Amino acid sequence: MKIKKVIFNSIGVLVISCFFFSHAASKSFSMFLNDIGTSQDAITGSKEEYVVQKDFDYLPTSTTHQLIKHRYYTLSYDERAEQAEWVAYKLKKEYIQHKGFKRPRFVVDPMVKTGSADWRNYKKSGYDKGHLCPAGDMEFDIDAYNDTFFTSNIAPQTHKFNAGIWKRLEEKTRYWALKYDSVYVVTGGIFKNSRKTIGKEKVFVPECFYKIIINNSNKAYKMIAFLMPDKKSDKSLFQYVVSVDSIEKMTGIDFFPKLDDRIENNLEKNTDYSSWFIKKN
Repeated sequence: MKIKKVIFNSIGVLVISCFFFSHAASKSFSMFLNDIGTSQDAITGSKEEYVVQKDFDYLPTSTTHQLIKHRYYTLSYDERAEQAEWVAYKLKKEYIQHKGFKRPRFVVDPMVKTGSADWRNYKKSGYDKGHLCPAGDMEFDIDAYNDTFFTSNIAPQTHKFNAGIWKRLEEKTRYWALKYDSVYVVTGGIFKNSRKTIGKEKVFVPECFYKIIINNSNKAYKMIAFLMPDKKSDKSLFQYVVSVDSIEKMTGIDFFPKLDDRIENNLEKNTDYSSWFIKKN
C-alpha cells in the first residue's frame, strides 16, 4: 500500500508539473508571437484556411463595366480617367525570357469601345508612359510583347518612380514567378481623388500605384499587396506592404470576388509577408 501511495503521489506531482510547464511554455510562445507581430491563430489556422479553391476566377470586379481581354492580360478601362483601373494577368515561369525585341510605338487599343487615350497626351508632359502589365513580363512571344504597348496598358508615372522603385517591384514579381512557377498579378493606379491631368484628353495622373500578387504553390494561397506614391524612393519594397482591404477601400474594387469568402477575408486583411521568404518545397 505504501508503494502504491508513493507511486500515485509521484504521478500527481508529475501531472501538475507538466501542466504548469505547458502553460508557461504556451504563454511564453504567445508573448514571442506578439513581439514579432503575429498571432497564435495565424500559425495554427493557416493550413486549413488557405487551401486552394478549384476553378477559381482571379479577375477583380469592374467598376466601369468595360472589360478588355487581350491574349495574355485583362483590363478594366476607365474612360473618365483615360486609363485602366486595373490590369490582371498570370505570370508563368516560362514567360520570363529576354529576347531583345525591338520596342514598338504605343498605339490606341482597338478593343476599347470608347477609345483609349492617344500616346501624344504624354508628350512633353513630364511623365513616362508607365506600363501596368510590364513588357518585360511578356517577352516570351513577340505578339504578347507588342500587346503591352496598347495605351490602355499605361498610366502617367514620374520617371524617377518608373525607373526606380516601381522597376524594382516588377523585377521582384518576376523573381517570385521563377521561384514559385507562377504568380497572378493585379496592378493599377489610385486616381479617385486625383486633380492633375495631362494632354488634350485629360488623362488622370495617379497619386500612387498598387500591385497585388497572389500565389497558390503547394496547394495553399498567399497574397501580398504594395501601395507606392508616385515619387522616387530608396526604401525597401516591403515598407510599402499594405492589406488588400485597404486598397479595396480606396478604389471601390473587389479584387477577388470569386475566392471563397473565408479564404478571401483572411488573405485580404493580412500584411504579414514572411511566407514570401520561405523556400519552396
